[in-house]
Amino acid sequence: MSSERIIRVGIVGAGGIVKQRHLPGLRALPNVRITAVANSSLASAEAFCQEFAPEAKAHARWEDVVDNEDVDVVWIGAHPSMHHDATDFGLQCGKHVFTQARMAATLQEAEHMWERAQSCPDLVTAICPAPQGMKAGEMVKKLLAEGAIGKPHQALLHSFSAAWLDANQPAHWRQNVEVSGIQILTLGIYTEVLQRWLGHIVEVEARGNVVIPERQGFTVETPDFVHVMAKFRSGLEATMLFSGVAAHAPTDKLWLFGCEGTLSYDFVTDEVCLGKPGGSLEVVPVPYEMEREWTVERDFIQAIMDPAAPRPKPDFTEGVCYMRVVEAVWEAMEKRAAVKCA
Repeated sequence: MSSERIIRVGIVGAGGIVKQRHLPGLRALPNVRITAVANSSLASAEAFCQEFAPEAKAHARWEDVVDNEDVDVVWIGAHPSMHHDATDFGLQCGKHVFTQARMAATLQEAEHMWERAQSCPDLVTAICPAPQGMKAGEMVKKLLAEGAIGKPHQALLHSFSAAWLDANQPAHWRQNVEVSGIQILTLGIYTEVLQRWLGHIVEVEARGNVVIPERQGFTVETPDFVHVMAKFRSGLEATMLFSGVAAHAPTDKLWLFGCEGTLSYDFVTDEVCLGKPGGSLEVVPVPYEMEREWTVERDFIQAIMDPAAPRPKPDFTEGVCYMRVVEAVWEAMEKRAAVKCA
């Protein structure tokens, strides 16, 4: 990167994900300065600046970060309920916009974000990618492209935790539809990952349930678990199981079954395994040059600095594609019927 141009970043929502992941990545870039911060309150924004960005100015209103002559990039770390408004206003103000995943609270909001970005082609926009599958995802795509398991016809994904099992705990913000929108557990994350590897999901059936409906006076509407049957455009069919109330269950893993073998990916260890009929699953070594590291912040800033650089992924088109699936899952649960999503 050139040392001449400084990219000034305004942060809207300075919570844990910004502190733990994005801020270190931005701080590592010599051309980046944090200039403005808004958080859930002025006091929390001031505390963030004091500890992490003493050169930045704290603001009580997020709008004052976005509509700010000292800001080139709006970096949204707030909850999904704010993604649309901050993105839309940011693009209207001529700012580049990076938003934390998931893309938006609703499909309608996501589609409007996409439309706004299409009308501002010179501005860089992106969604934070899922870290799941990032390290060895290129190896998975290579094996599939080479026909290592033949044509995939069936898949099984499970993503289990016990994070919501304690009925005495207050509702997490992800269980509040006013804050998280239509997002359910890790459904959006793995839809993003699987569609990148396997193509688009075109139809879903789904069943889900709220196991603990009341949490300290708050009525929970987001399912504690959901089971999804998904059909891909290629004809592959997947069973996708998600739970926040599964004690002692295995964690996150994918199996892909084809006519000539089986491929698995452990999202906890990033271990890829391949097996042929009659044999056992064996670990596939991933060459160092195929491993992808977390370079999200660098890639976004590079796209701003150099118009010829690749635009960062996932873009808003990919975001809308997974949002369609997430909304279709809600509709399928309500109708108890198959729902088209592409």
